[in-house]
Amino acid sequence: MMTVRRARPSDAAAIGAVHVAAWRSAYPGILPDDYLTRLSVARQAAYYDGAIRGGVGVHVLTASGLDVPARPPTAAAGPRIVGFVTGDRARTRGLADGEIETLYVLDDWRERGLGRRLMRSAAAHLMTLGCRSVFLWVLRDNPSRWFYQRLGGKPVAESSVRVGGIDIAQVALVWDPIERLIQASTQAS
Repeated sequence: MMTVRRARPSDAAAIGAVHVAAWRSAYPGILPDDYLTRLSVARQAAYYDGAIRGGVGVHVLTASGLDVPARPPTAAAGPRIVGFVTGDRARTRGLADGEIETLYVLDDWRERGLGRRLMRSAAAHLMTLGCRSVFLWVLRDNPSRWFYQRLGGKPVAESSVRVGGIDIAQVALVWDPIERLIQASTQAS
């Protein structure tokens, strides 16, 4: 069974692990290899713990029951976090009211509509905050950029962000009104 729910502080370590695994999978050739190697689950976990405790809208996607393959005896029992999304009021004014800051799903769980479920959850959360529009930044060379565009995200700005000591081009995609994201994320691909 796949479930999307609001994250708890006890989820921070699993969220950090998903973050690191997703970056190492998505960004070879885009970000420096030594930077990807140095990513720390503990540092990411501490960041997400602070975000959760600070009220940021962090939602996790858990898999349980028959959806989870057999685990080694040392693995923790119970639902497994296989993806997450974060969203809050926009950090940058002028593009939209709300911002989806992160969306990551482990490779083995992709292409199942789970990213759409997480995006819908983030958009619904942002609507409860009064946000009427939403945007996100995606690295221009991110191979998953198509996912956001298929959900109707419209490119409205370009910028660069410094990651691992180099400047990386990024694109802002906007859904205005936010209901466009809710509707698109509900439809099957």
